[in-house]
Amino acid sequence: MKKYVSIGIIALLILLLAACGEKSKEDVVQKLEGTLEDMSGYQAQASMSLKTGEDSQTYKIDITHKKKDYYRVLLKNEKDEEGSQIILRNDDGVFVLTPALNKSFKFQSEWPMNSSQPYLFQSLVQDILSDSDAAFKSTENHFVFETKTNYQNNNNLPFQEIFFDKKSYTPVMVKVLDKDKKPLIEVEFSGFTLNPEFEEGAFEIEKNMTSSLFGIPVMAEENSDKDLSVFYPTEKAGAELVETKEVEIDSGKRVILSYKGEKSFTIVEEKVDAYPTSTASPKAVKGEPVSLGFSMGALTSTSLEWNYNGTSFYLASEELTREEMIEVASSVLDQQVK
Repeated sequence: MKKYVSIGIIALLILLLAACGEKSKEDVVQKLEGTLEDMSGYQAQASMSLKTGEDSQTYKIDITHKKKDYYRVLLKNEKDEEGSQIILRNDDGVFVLTPALNKSFKFQSEWPMNSSQPYLFQSLVQDILSDSDAAFKSTENHFVFETKTNYQNNNNLPFQEIFFDKKSYTPVMVKVLDKDKKPLIEVEFSGFTLNPEFEEGAFEIEKNMTSSLFGIPVMAEENSDKDLSVFYPTEKAGAELVETKEVEIDSGKRVILSYKGEKSFTIVEEKVDAYPTSTASPKAVKGEPVSLGFSMGALTSTSLEWNYNGTSFYLASEELTREEMIEVASSVLDQQVK
C-alpha cells in the first residue's frame, strides 16, 4: 500500500513541476508581444531555401530593422552574386536595389506588413496574433506555432511552422508549407540581436548602392558579354509560344516571346548594363515587391519585371492574374537555350 502511495505522490509532484515550469500558448504570445513593444529594433542573419521546380535556391539574408518603419533586408543569392538585392524601407518609400547593376525600383507599397514575411520577426508575431486557431506546442528547446499565412499573391503557401527559442523568445526557424503541409520555403536563423547600434546611413539608398555590404557586389563594369541566353517558362497558363522576335539594341539583343492561348502573355528579355545615373532616380512602380524564389520582382496588375544573372526580364499580360504571373515568372529559369 505504501508503495502505491509513494508512486502516486511522485507522479503528482512531476505533474505539478511540469505545470509550474511549462509556458502556455497565451504566456508565449504575451511575451512575444512585449518584446516587440519594448525593443528599439533588431539585426538578424538567416539562410532561406526555396524549392522552385526541381531546383532549390538559397539566399543568405541579413536583416536590419529600426523601430518603427525602417527596414533593410540584404538578399544574397548563392547562384547569382551580381543579382544580389536589398529591400529597403525608409521615409521616402519602399525600394528594391540591385547594386551590381545600379538599378533600383521605388514602390508605393505597405511592405512589409501587407503580406507574410518569413524572415521578419514582427511579421511572424503578427501572423500568430491574426490566427485565432493557431496551433501551439512546446518541445525541449522551442516554442512552436503552426499558423495560417497571408501571401496575397500566392495561395499555394497557406501554412507555416514557426520555431522560437525558449530562452530568448527569438525566431530560430520558419517552414512555409504547401496545401499538403510540405515545406517549400525554409528560413533558418543563425543570429538574432535585439536593440543593436545602427551604423550611420544604414537605411539610405546611396550608401546601400555604393557600399559593398556583406559581400554584395556594387556596380559592375559595363557587361562585355553581349550574348543573350534565352529562357522559356515551363508554367504557361495553358498558352503556347507562337512567335520569337529578335531585335538588335545597344546592349546586344532583345528577345520578345509571344504566348497565345486562353490567357496570353509576352516576355521580353535583354542583357542589362549598369547605368550610373539610376541611383538618383529609381524607377517608380505602382505595384508590390514580390519574391520569385531566385530574384525580387516588381509586380503590377498587368506586368512583372525582374533581373537575373545580368539579364532583364519583363512579363506583360492583360489576362493573367497576379498569382499566375508569379507562377509563370518563377518557372522561367527552368529551361534555357543559348
